[in-house]
Amino acid sequence: MIPGVQTLTQDTLWCFSQVKGTIEIGATEADIISTVEFNHTGELLATGDKGGRVVIFQREQESKNQVHRRGEYNVYSTFQSHEPEFDYLKSLEIEEKINKIRWLPQQNAAYFLLSTNDKTVKLWKVSERDKRPEGYNLKDEEGRLRDPATITTLRVPVLRPMDLMVEATPRRVFANAHTYHINSISVNSDYETYMSADDLRINLWNFEITNQSFNIVDIKPANMEELTEVITAAEFHPHHCNTFVYSSSKGTIRLCDMRASALCDRHTKFFEEPEDPSNRSFFSEIISSISDVKFSHSGRYIMTRDYLTVKVWDLNMENRPIETYQVHDYLRSKLCSLYENDCIFDKFECVWNGSDSVIMTGSYNNFFRMFDRNTKRDVTLEASRENSKPRAILKPRKVCVGGKRRKDEISVDSLDFSKKILHTAWHPSENIIAVAATNNLYIFQDKVN
Repeated sequence: MIPGVQTLTQDTLWCFSQVKGTIEIGATEADIISTVEFNHTGELLATGDKGGRVVIFQREQESKNQVHRRGEYNVYSTFQSHEPEFDYLKSLEIEEKINKIRWLPQQNAAYFLLSTNDKTVKLWKVSERDKRPEGYNLKDEEGRLRDPATITTLRVPVLRPMDLMVEATPRRVFANAHTYHINSISVNSDYETYMSADDLRINLWNFEITNQSFNIVDIKPANMEELTEVITAAEFHPHHCNTFVYSSSKGTIRLCDMRASALCDRHTKFFEEPEDPSNRSFFSEIISSISDVKFSHSGRYIMTRDYLTVKVWDLNMENRPIETYQVHDYLRSKLCSLYENDCIFDKFECVWNGSDSVIMTGSYNNFFRMFDRNTKRDVTLEASRENSKPRAILKPRKVCVGGKRRKDEISVDSLDFSKKILHTAWHPSENIIAVAATNNLYIFQDKVN
């Protein structure tokens, strides 16, 4: 177990730390956060939004005189990653919305991250500049070229200190490889390659080569009318660079080994839970579609999120998950109206804590859920500005289904389905979480006694 990461027992109290973003009334569609990701040390936190922007927050150093206050995250860099485009061949507008951000481990003073919209993946370098050269021979102080006839002496340029500037520069653009919308990117543990997945294909890229990728999975049938499922998410194993998984809209997970063949159309392992015939309904197929798949940090387990549950699978057992957690089972009776308002197609993500002992995922009404795998306890918390005083302890929320409602409970009929937590992130080694609620980013941490 990683030091500092506790389990979710009754002793763990979550406190409000920060909220970033404007009050929702003034928010535009472009401000809605579409992805959240900590880097490998947890010092940086990146968000992408529907307007194609990436905002990076950096954790401040802890102050000596305020021991109980841990470093806050403040804006480090903001840049426009993607612009809206138009595909003239298909007469389609390509949105600038950032679908995913993935950090690369830090090798030097600069940071690198991948960001993707529906069609194009970009590799960004984020670096700091606090010195500038002065004393050019061929240019004057304004940067204009001097007349060579006026240059009578040669100067040695010197570096002078300047205000710190953080620059984001696109180092690579990986385009034109996907016919369908990209839903996942995943960096390989060899740090030389990464993959990008769309509805029907998964491509493997080398970071140095932008003009070609290798197609490693292709489930497109010869006749599109025979199509029965699509790829919904894909991820590399955290330690074995030859292994990856991808999930499907049919609720299945395939584990593939790139050593077996160049095209991984035949999986090595196939994870599927047999359906309970007594639960069969018109919505069964829709709600069994997997919206997210994540390897545990240890690489032993896979976690999947479908519409109503989170499941944990052991890599050595394919016929059923070892753990199933009900996220919002009280919505079963509401599936008809959720289908009518399209909420049933919402794609919720799920995350592990640093020691793989607790999992977190989102729900409606700005609720998010945590499940402790050791104690089997779970808790529902809310991201809201109402209790956003610094260090305010989050009160667990309860949803009541029919019958008498207690004072502190909320009725299932009064849940707000327009407020949903789709994207969350957990610090790699501490109990710090980031939760995206519409256009706001909430940061919570456990109470330090």
